[in-house]
Amino acid sequence: YQYLSRYKQKENLDHFTFVPGRIEGTEKECLACLMEFCQRSNPSWTELSNFTRFLNFQLKKCEKSVFCSTVVGGEFSGF
Repeated sequence: YQYLSRYKQKENLDHFTFVPGRIEGTEKECLACLMEFCQRSNPSWTELSNFTRFLNFQLKKCEKSVFCSTVVGGEFSGF
């Protein structure tokens, strides 16, 4: 939710760092955001779960990537 809400507000994610345990927004806002980005007209809980797991997996890989690090990231802005 931290990434999606910032992306939706067109914030620069290059300088954002995910903070585990940080509570942002309400449950209702989080669910609405997930449903918007899931892009299914009426997603089931299983579809939302699969979407969030896949997104979480991809974001973790991105955070660990040398190309997205603050050291090298300046050379690849927006990567």
